Amino acid sequence: MRIVRRLFPLLVLAAASIGVASAVAQAPPPYVWTLPASVPRPRVPADNPMTAGKVALGRYLFYDTRLSRNGTQACATCHEQARAFTDGKPRAVGSTGAIHPRGAMSLVNVAYASSLTWANPSQTRLEDQALVPMFGDHPIELGLEPPGAALLAALRQVDVYQRLLPAAFPGDADPFTIGNVTRALAAFERTIVSARSPYDRYHYDRDDAAISPEAKRGEQLFFSQPLSCFRCHNGFNFSGATDFDGHRGGGTPEYHNTGLYNLAGALSYPPENTGVYEVTHRPEDVGRFKAPTLRNIAVTAPYMHDGSIATLGEALEHYAAGGRTVADGPNRGSGRDNPNKSPIVRGFPITADEQRDLIAFLGTLTDSELLRDPRFANPWLAIREEDRWR
Repeated sequence: MRIVRRLFPLLVLAAASIGVASAVAQAPPPYVWTLPASVPRPRVPADNPMTAGKVALGRYLFYDTRLSRNGTQACATCHEQARAFTDGKPRAVGSTGAIHPRGAMSLVNVAYASSLTWANPSQTRLEDQALVPMFGDHPIELGLEPPGAALLAALRQVDVYQRLLPAAFPGDADPFTIGNVTRALAAFERTIVSARSPYDRYHYDRDDAAISPEAKRGEQLFFSQPLSCFRCHNGFNFSGATDFDGHRGGGTPEYHNTGLYNLAGALSYPPENTGVYEVTHRPEDVGRFKAPTLRNIAVTAPYMHDGSIATLGEALEHYAAGGRTVADGPNRGSGRDNPNKSPIVRGFPITADEQRDLIAFLGTLTDSELLRDPRFANPWLAIREEDRWR
């Protein structure tokens, strides 16, 4: 009996040690960020910590056409890696063929965005925003039927997900949930960080040969007071407000009316695209849209929220004029005279040579390494066709 009494505490301690070891063994490995010193670590929500398993799972989901109701589209359909995760269309096209009022925004550096989408200040979490293309019907994007039972049933039948979902969420009795799908997608999207462009090598690594003399002159123009491009496209991301780990309070989302339209009547912008007004219903918010990142801007044409400007040259002409004039048709009007136009957009003189220099500078923001980085590529291409649907 004495021997048993003496051994009992040891047995309890051993059992506890085994339990701790088991828990440690089951804990998914954290995601290891590999960021240049010039780039801050993205802020990660406490309820969705980054792990390698979630990122791997999210990548498969991002490229999986099962995420559309009719099996025709994946997230990657509107967000192509080679186009800096845009699609090259003026306005996005949903899985049912419906043309959307706005273009697909780049997902590059979306982890740093203080707000998401073109004109909704309330969309601030990738986990929540993913539900909009999945289940939203205004417009229909992926067109899934809520609450997503059909999608989860389909995922359960796939060998890849039978491995990846339990590995990414080992503490869940049933990891096949819509919440876990969106958490994994968000984790993958946070890893799409662009910070290795020629401009980064020039500005942060002090490699004077990384960009051309023309681009250096263009940089001076970009940051000059007469042009004031940097007023809306600032910071390491060349965008509006950013948020990141250690940034106290985060950034305040910024939206601008750039004088793209000035229709007659109560609203100065086309009714399907009135900007932040659609959320706030405040007249002063008509035509206000988010300033997107300029990183990789040379490969994300066409431009503006509705893709109505085809080239960077035309975009510069719009800003140089202080607003666009639409001469004919239902959208005719002088955007320069829009009463809601941002005071930043006041126009400026620019020569043809200066325009070429500025475009050369914008071209240095292209991160070619990101556009072909295998970490962001379609993982299904490495799986035999017959195994993709098993």
